[in-house]
Amino acid sequence: MSNFDLTALAIKATCPNNEVLYDNKGMPSVMVRIPKMTYKDLGLGDDTTVFPAFRVNGKEVDEIYISKFQNIVLDGKAYSIPGVDPTVNITCDAARKACTDKGEGWHLMTKWEFAAIAHWCKANGTMPKGNNNFGKDVSETMYKAIPALKDSAEQKYRTLRTATGTGPLSWSHDGTPSGIFDLNGNVWEWNTGVRFVYGELQLLADNNAADYKRDLTESSTEWKALDATTGALITPDGKGTTTNSCKIDWLTNKWSWTNGQLTVKDTAQHVCQLEDVECQEGVLEPAQKILKGLCLYKPGEGLESDNLWGTNGEAERGFFSGGHWCDGAGGGVFASSFSSSPRSRAGWDVGLRSAFCKL
Repeated sequence: MSNFDLTALAIKATCPNNEVLYDNKGMPSVMVRIPKMTYKDLGLGDDTTVFPAFRVNGKEVDEIYISKFQNIVLDGKAYSIPGVDPTVNITCDAARKACTDKGEGWHLMTKWEFAAIAHWCKANGTMPKGNNNFGKDVSETMYKAIPALKDSAEQKYRTLRTATGTGPLSWSHDGTPSGIFDLNGNVWEWNTGVRFVYGELQLLADNNAADYKRDLTESSTEWKALDATTGALITPDGKGTTTNSCKIDWLTNKWSWTNGQLTVKDTAQHVCQLEDVECQEGVLEPAQKILKGLCLYKPGEGLESDNLWGTNGEAERGFFSGGHWCDGAGGGVFASSFSSSPRSRAGWDVGLRSAFCKL
């Protein structure tokens, strides 16, 4: 029996829903199995329709596997390994390639997948804490993780990034050793499959972004706008002005979804709490269901103060999720940013997390 096999056996014995999955080079990653769930399972009403994260290319998938740890890139491929400094300074396209190069079924975690985990946490009362306050959670005083990067002497050597999975169990998505770690803080994570074009929401159908063969380039015709009345996917005009599409406006110091022209359209960053995001009269329930599902509109009461950062005046903005080491209460599993996130962005506070599903 190889060392890898022994490791997999030990992980399975202590964390039953964890698996060690191997890529096309035979290298392991520790993954958490997430079984297929419906909107109702995730606390989103009584709808028993399968949540979009579990539908790829028109077919339902029984499970998806999410990296237990924020990834490190080795020899061009992304891996879920504990106790390391997560890879940062990586563009969106490079992050996606580091995942898809692992073989069929491997992909950069999509926005639908990140959202599914967030909704599960909320529905089960296990909203995870994390490194959102220089090495610890803003609400905790005692718990800390192993530092991976510290600030300069002038900044009193504050902890910035922490080693993957070294925080307390409160930093796990289900509060147990079996959970997914560091979804709140540490480093922002690139998500794929959803974007903004001049404030207009665009996405691929369902969780099709999990298929490595899908075209996610900036000019791809697979990007669709969201009809604000029916929730259907429609062909965008490429200018962010598609008739009746969902667009995000900045009104009275909060984000507001509209199906008309934007009142405020600029390149400045704006932020508000997700629970304060509004929908104008022209954005009806079918579209609201998609927006809630993607964690872009308040999914009910009891949500903590996770923020939505963004700008609606840029030609293309992708998505970061989770927050980083100094976002405080604004970070979390429901936190998203579409402000400083062009696909070319490579920052020291942005990393990645791979996922897997059988296609």
